[in-house]
Order: sequence, then structure tokens, then C-alpha cells
Amino acid sequence: MPGDEPITFPDAPRAELDHALSQLVEQANRVLQTQGRLRTLVRANRAVVSHLELPTVLRTIVEAAVDLVGARYGALGVIAEGGGLEQFIHVGMPQDDVERIGHLPEGHGLLGALIDDPRPIRIESIADDARSAGFPAGHPPMTAFLGVPITVRDTVYGNLYLTDPESGGFSEDDEQLVKALAATAGFAIDNARLYAESSARQAWTAAAAELTASVLGGEAPDPLGELIARVSALVGARAAFVVRLGQEDPATRVTTAVHTDRALAEAVVAVDQVRSALEGAQPLRLDALPVGADMAGWTPGPALVAPFALDDERPAALVVVRPAGAPRFTAFELERATGLAGQASLALELASARADRQRAQLLEERARIARDLHDHVIQQLFGAGLDLQSVESMLGPGALADRVDGAVASIDQAIAEIRTAIFALSHQQNGSDSLRHRVLDIVREVGGALPEPATVSFSGPVDVVSEPGLADDIAAFVREGLSNVVRHAGATSASVSVSASADTITVVVSDDGRGIGDTTRRSGLGNLDERARRRGGRLTVDSGSGGTRLGLSVPVPATRETT
Repeated sequence: MPGDEPITFPDAPRAELDHALSQLVEQANRVLQTQGRLRTLVRANRAVVSHLELPTVLRTIVEAAVDLVGARYGALGVIAEGGGLEQFIHVGMPQDDVERIGHLPEGHGLLGALIDDPRPIRIESIADDARSAGFPAGHPPMTAFLGVPITVRDTVYGNLYLTDPESGGFSEDDEQLVKALAATAGFAIDNARLYAESSARQAWTAAAAELTASVLGGEAPDPLGELIARVSALVGARAAFVVRLGQEDPATRVTTAVHTDRALAEAVVAVDQVRSALEGAQPLRLDALPVGADMAGWTPGPALVAPFALDDERPAALVVVRPAGAPRFTAFELERATGLAGQASLALELASARADRQRAQLLEERARIARDLHDHVIQQLFGAGLDLQSVESMLGPGALADRVDGAVASIDQAIAEIRTAIFALSHQQNGSDSLRHRVLDIVREVGGALPEPATVSFSGPVDVVSEPGLADDIAAFVREGLSNVVRHAGATSASVSVSASADTITVVVSDDGRGIGDTTRRSGLGNLDERARRRGGRLTVDSGSGGTRLGLSVPVPATRETT
């Protein structure tokens, strides 16, 4: 309306209203920002707990922390048992910078301060802090720093390090958010470790079951080699071997595998701690082996010694080696490797006992067969021979009588061969080292190379009249004679006969080959002739196109009992 004055607010109340509105907007922005950061924290927590593999969990924690506070660089240092850092997982630094630095942090300076006193550290400038140890050459510059410990079951597992935030410095809110993430990370790491341990236990249990079944089933031609291979695969070893102390101590018996040469094995066993663990049958872990650099083309690092027992009761141990710089062996790995080695030892012992039992059963069966042959078969053949001889006497001279006489001779030969077989079966049972046994072994070993295996027969008290020295000469004669037949005679078959009387032993090696022929080959019999003359006997050679007959006749020593 004309004449009306405009409506206005007083200056003071209007200023208060503007201030209240600006505070409200600022508070709303803070709420929105806080909600956004909380949502980021929730996403970070979700990312951290969504994995079960420990290496993936550790890297996810670092990446989530960097994203949560807008840091340029982040890292997670896993604390070693003896202090310092065992692992260092980092993000944000270019690979060129990593290679230029050359080695990862070891836990000094601010990193070490957080290890020594596991409480959060938040500073504006790393260089201005008295605890800072500086940066190595090639390291990118860093300013603000935030470090927060990660606790797993009341034990500090590692520390989370963050630097260079986008805002220029870390705030109290940043520290609280990272502490909350670290708490979640502790649970995630614990779950990942439990999962890894469960998976490892399953793998070790499966390996033990498979190794035991392989050894007991007779499917493992080299049980110790299989033990080495399985443990090496489970622990990621670069070299592994089984070592046994020799009876004279300095000598060692080494079974090598997985890129292990004897020089490396002997160098490892020479280490005082390894030798003491082997002699005392005590499991051992070493962080590094003092065996020199570049051994076998690489530098040995952490080692594990798992002692176990073998059937000869000498100290033995499985030794596993990782390269320098690799993670050291854990107590769990030492426990499992020692248990697997012990289980392999038990399986070997059981397999050996079962083999002995089977061998005893086989020997009993052979003894039974030998008794049956002696008590039944030979007696029946002997009776049949007597019957034929009585028939022959009734027939009188003539063709029929000659045929009956040939049949009797064949029966006598069959009886002799059966007796030889009985003796061979008895040899397998009692395992003695008599002349008969030695000749049987030589004929089986050398004569088996002929198209038709060589035969052997004995007559007379062969073992009674032969003393050790004479048995050695006769065994050498049979081996040399059969070897010549196999190498030179072109024979189809051969036979060996050994006969003994109270004063003489005669050995004959015969074959159906082409004969000796030239004199050069005869010169090879000179050593046999020398043995015969030294014994006061003689060597005879009868050779022609139909074969060769090599004979040795030596007197029985006068001091030998013949009764």
C-alpha cells in the first residue's frame, strides 16, 4: 500500500540467525562427511573380512587403510618372533622406487618405536621427529605419519603404517578410524591364520596317510625319497635330504633330492647345531645356515632338522632348507615334519616286519615242499626204479631190456635232480654258505644267461670234505668255466657236476657249444690251471666241435674230517 514502510529485521538478531544457519550447515556437512567416512570404514571392514588367505588379507588391510584416510603410502609390517619385521607389505610406492631402494625396512626408526611401544603414533613431519632414522637413498619423501598396532588375541601381530594424507596431515578422526580398522584386521588375521593352519593340517594329514599307504603297500621303491619329496612340497623347500650318521661318525650316509648335492648336504651336516640335533635326536629350527654364500648356485637360508629312527638304530634326520630371504620355518612346520618323518619310520618298520613274516612263510612252504619231495616223490620214483629193474632181470638180454635199463637211468637222473632241487629249497631256508649253496648261486647267476638255463648236480659228501679255501677255488673254477661258456662257446646249455669222495673232489663244466678251437682262448684257463697245481690237483680240457668238457680234480685236505 502506498505510504507503507518496508519490513526489516534488526541487525543483531539477523547476524545471530545467519551464524546459526551457517553452524547448522557446517554441522550437517560434518555429519555427512562422518557418515561418508563411516560408510568407507564399513566397506573397508567388509573388504578385510571377505578373504581367508592370509597374504590376501594382509594386502587388503593396507589397501583399505590407505583408502579410508586418503593416504598416499601404506604398509603393514609383521613382527618377527625375535623382534624386527618378518614381512613388509606395502602399497602406493612405484616398483622402480622399490627396486632402487633395494631392501625392505627391517624395523628401525619410527617403525621400531612402534614395535617397542605398541601404541598409536601420529606426527605431522617424519623428518622432525627425534625417533626418525631417515630414509635410504632413492626413497620418496614422506611427511605426515600415522602408525597403529594390530593385535591378535592380546598379542601384537604387526603394525599399520600410513603416510602423506591428501589433507596434508592426519586428524584425531583418522587415528580413530584406523584403530577401528586395525581391530577388525586383528580378527581377520586370526581367522586367516586359523584357516591356513587348518588347511595345512589337512595337507600334512593327507601326506602322512598317502605315504604310509605307499610304504605299507610296497608301492614306494624309495620310501625316504618319497618322504623328502612330500615334505619339500609342503614347506616350499629349495633343498631337502635324509642324513644318517655313520658308525665312525665323520662319515655320513646321505639320500639327496630336490636339487641337493652331496657337497651342500655335507656342509649342512657339518654345522655344529645340526650335528648336535642329529646326535641328540632333537628337532631344530635355524633362521640361517652358516655354510657360505652361493652354495650350489644359491644361498641357503632357514633350515629345519626333524630327527627320526631307522631300523639300523643309527641317528637319522630329515633336513629341509629354504633359500636366504625366505620365511623361516614355524614351530608348526617343525612339529609336523618331525611327526611325518616318525610316521614314515614306523611304516618302514612295519613293512620290514611284514616282509620278514612273508619271507618266513615262504621258507616254511619251501621246507614243506622239500619234505614232500623227499618223503613221497623220491620214494615213489625209487620204488618204480626197483620194479623196472626186477622186470629187466626177468626179460633177459635184448632190446626190451635195454629200453627198461634206459628208463631206470632216467629215473635215477630225475632222483638226482629232485635232490638238487630239495637242497636248493633247503638253502633258501637256512641261508648257510656251504659249497653247494655257492655253486647253486653261481649256476643260477651266470648260467641263467644261456638260452637254456644251466643245470647242476652233486654226489658224495661235497660239503663235508671241502674246507673254506678249497671251496673258494672250486667256486672260482665254476664261475670262470660258466663265464667262458656264456661269452665264447655259443652254447645252448651247460651243466655243472660236483662229486666228492673221501680223498678227492671232482668238478666238471660241460657245454654243447662249438668248442675252444684256437689256442688264444686256452691261455685264459691259465689261472685255473695254477689253482689246480697249487692244490696238488690237475685241470683237464676236452674240446671239440660238439662241445667242451672242463674238469678240475683236487685232493681233499688230509686234516679234513670225512665222517
